[in-house]
Amino acid sequence: MSGTKKKRKDASTNCSDEEQKAPGHLHECAVVGAEKQVKHRDEAEHITEGNSVETGPDKVEMTGQSLVYTATKDTLFGQKTTQNHVLSPEWVLGRESSIPVFCLQDHDKLIVLYAGAHVGIIYNHTSNAQHLLQGHSHQISCICVSEDRRWIATADCGSQSMLIVWDSYSGIPVQTLFDCHVGGGVIAMAFSSNAKDLVTLGGEKVQRVCIWDWTSEVRKPFLWTELSPEHGFQDYISFKPTDRTQLLSGSKSHVLFYSWAKGNLQYFAMKPKRSILAEVQKALTQPSPGLLQNADVLFCKSVFHWENPQILTPILGSIMVWDVMDDLVENQYLPVEKILLIIQLMKHPISVLTVTDGCFVTGSTEGEIHFFDETFTYLTEIDDLNLDAVTSISFSKECAEEYLEDCFLKAKPFIRNFVVSTASLKVVHVNAQNNIQTPLLQHNPLQVVACHPSQPAVAMGSQDGFLKVWDYKNKVIIGSRAFDTDRDIQCVTFDPKGLYLAVGFGSGSVRILDSHTLQSDQEESLRSTTKCIHLITFSADSQYLATADSGKGVTVFHLQRNEGPLLRWMYLGRYCSHYKPIVDLLFGVSPGSTQPRLLSLGMDRQLVEYDLKKSVTNQLLILSSERIEQSATPRCMAWYPPLSREHFLLIASDQYKMKLFNSTTNMCRKTLLGPTYGSPIKQVAVLPKSKEAKINAYHLAYINEDKVGLQILPLDGNPYNSSAVICHPAGVSALSCSYDGRFVFTVGASDCCVFSWEINLNVLEAAAALGGKDMFPFYSFLEGGRDGKFYRDMEDFFYYCQIQVYGPDLIKKGRVPNEIPLSEVPSLMRAVGHFPTEKEIEDMHNEIKFSKYAETGKHVTDINLEDFIKLYVNHRPAFGISIDEIYQAFCISGRTDSTGQPVLLKHELLDSLQLQGERMTEEELKQCFATLLSLNEDEEKEETLWGASGGAECSVESVFQRLPEEISAETFIHSILGSTSSVEQSGRPSSPN
Repeated sequence: MSGTKKKRKDASTNCSDEEQKAPGHLHECAVVGAEKQVKHRDEAEHITEGNSVETGPDKVEMTGQSLVYTATKDTLFGQKTTQNHVLSPEWVLGRESSIPVFCLQDHDKLIVLYAGAHVGIIYNHTSNAQHLLQGHSHQISCICVSEDRRWIATADCGSQSMLIVWDSYSGIPVQTLFDCHVGGGVIAMAFSSNAKDLVTLGGEKVQRVCIWDWTSEVRKPFLWTELSPEHGFQDYISFKPTDRTQLLSGSKSHVLFYSWAKGNLQYFAMKPKRSILAEVQKALTQPSPGLLQNADVLFCKSVFHWENPQILTPILGSIMVWDVMDDLVENQYLPVEKILLIIQLMKHPISVLTVTDGCFVTGSTEGEIHFFDETFTYLTEIDDLNLDAVTSISFSKECAEEYLEDCFLKAKPFIRNFVVSTASLKVVHVNAQNNIQTPLLQHNPLQVVACHPSQPAVAMGSQDGFLKVWDYKNKVIIGSRAFDTDRDIQCVTFDPKGLYLAVGFGSGSVRILDSHTLQSDQEESLRSTTKCIHLITFSADSQYLATADSGKGVTVFHLQRNEGPLLRWMYLGRYCSHYKPIVDLLFGVSPGSTQPRLLSLGMDRQLVEYDLKKSVTNQLLILSSERIEQSATPRCMAWYPPLSREHFLLIASDQYKMKLFNSTTNMCRKTLLGPTYGSPIKQVAVLPKSKEAKINAYHLAYINEDKVGLQILPLDGNPYNSSAVICHPAGVSALSCSYDGRFVFTVGASDCCVFSWEINLNVLEAAAALGGKDMFPFYSFLEGGRDGKFYRDMEDFFYYCQIQVYGPDLIKKGRVPNEIPLSEVPSLMRAVGHFPTEKEIEDMHNEIKFSKYAETGKHVTDINLEDFIKLYVNHRPAFGISIDEIYQAFCISGRTDSTGQPVLLKHELLDSLQLQGERMTEEELKQCFATLLSLNEDEEKEETLWGASGGAECSVESVFQRLPEEISAETFIHSILGSTSSVEQSGRPSSPN
């Protein structure tokens, strides 16, 4: 229970303990320490502003003052910020429900702090503005603020986790600590009352508690201890307000009391006896029969008594009081008589207990807020809040003089204004003087988003059936509707004219609403299935509506006159056109006509087109169904903008490839390397063409598992033409673009937040220009670059092909062109290490052959070295073929031997190669295995890998006899393929179910 003591170094001062306890001195100490962290940033900013900076051999002197030191409460929202990134978060709707909401200011301005996904949000309710604290690459796990509300600390729990301390006045990060708790991140933290110490609680398997002097340049805790797992998983921690050497933390079953008064950090674990729990059970208005049977007690967060040496622990509707003496940790003993029980403090379970100005404040699961004095005598309550379960209460540190005077004259308890948050994501500010309640936030768990086609409005839907339309220009809600019968909104979309708003539900029903009133002309919902609707889209003329459901079916509705002049949406038909989930659904227009066409794309690699013209009621017809991929799984599709005379359909796959298919023939016309930012693209959207004269180009917005990005069009595989940022670390589920191309909206898969991202195309274009022109970006894909050995080998192989085609005599005469015929491309590809399938070779030929056909009407029959390099970069696997993929193939196709290794029998391997996929002939197999096994035909006596000898003329049978009867994955990888890598080194995948 004891920790390791480390020497502590004060930042920028040599002050005594007595001096450190002085609030004014400690505040100054914290500011001075913070100044060191922003020193270099300040210097750069002062240079930009024209201030001189004198540099010497040993020091840098600033003529200006630190932005942190000079900041005031009005600084943050009084400064103008410029956007210098391709995508910058401009607004966040939603918040993390597990993290409290803090009141920063409420005197002249009402400002609160909360978290959304991976950013901290400082929201100014008075001016309806947000300032986002950006710096984390993982979802924020906890936030704490100093007692004076000057300092904010945010932390996350991801790999390479971070803890950042911010100045709330300026929004500047003043300290960053990396990997405070390796392997678990920070799950809870707190400032001491003087704001100089910061305690962190880790999420490791064996949890650690660390105390930091965050104003110091030393990036290590000066005290720490490890916690025993038998005390449960601790999930909160706090300092004693009057003594920074004492702390407490808690789990569902134990309360831990810490002390470092003797120089090292120690703790004592406290747990109530079962008899005490029985008394609590009797006192509860609505008893919980399973309480005593549960191993966990389900404590609420404990607090210190501000006067007495006591810890107060809420348990259901009661308060348990622990008497903790100074020698408790040393003796490791707490007598039974030191535990008192206050029975039935509230009628309902306490969800929040906090302390303010000599009062205990409780919030219940029924939304009640009560105030008690130091002896737990009832003082008052705040009623008529109409709240659900309270999750946090934060009191203001500001107080008007007239309020203090009023409390004194009327002899009523002094209660500060406060902010309360609830389990339903509701946040309310309460003016304690006049009992005025101000709703600040009402965020439902958002999960879908769609932008209006011609107005600055975005529709958002939630899991609880709440739909709202938000004006992203004025930052106000302009429409909302709650659905009673149909809940769990799964998808929303506007029609191209902006007249209708279609909503798809998890129950399989569809609602088509007026986009302005959010009401429907048809009282009943449209329903053709009980499966979840996850995709919904309108045709360009707004006459058709199509949906895709989890039952792998596509449903089409048609707008037509039923009886009289009124138009009604009528069911046209449903077709289960895929045998795997549908990933995208898209309307288009047939070339040369206005007839709408509908396509669906599935994980079964099928692109299906529906015959809308010939379909009749209850009979949706299929026009065509074509397999578009061999091994890759398509993820999404979009119509490629008109950048040439030929019309294309863009499809992205899970192999980081983006392919252009002819919109009429479905021929693959181009294969391009897509963005490779950790995971494949899952949704794309073409932005409207930029109206800026310097840009005047199309751009593509996309999302992958956790990022949002932009891509310059036309696509060519240049990695510098793309940029991406983390948008939702826990996963992003949907993307939508504003009608003017200025904003992109993303919604989180699990954080239930919607982010508005402002686009700066000038930055994207500038970044692309820095990558170089012409071939320079593609040379960077080759090992060693333009001057490396791989490029020289590729160049030599290209010339060898020319010699083989044109002959040495013609080359000596200098008449050889700079190209080689397309027939040589497969051989050259294999020579440089890429082994394409026959289908991939066909796609390569078509890509070159028809590259200029739309403009010239002629086929291209040759390719030069530069175009070949582009072809190689775009077609080869983005990350090569890994050993893990081969191992996984054996797991799927083979069986497990006695050692647990996946194996294939020889005849199974040969049959698979000759009968499945692109089938190989016996002669092709013979040549491949003879080469792999080094069976040289010119060597009559060659010792094979298994001790046999080869002949001068190897037959098919003799080659196959060299193979063992049972081939394991390890044998195939090492002995046949000759790889030196092992499955363990590359990270063996788990066997499939």
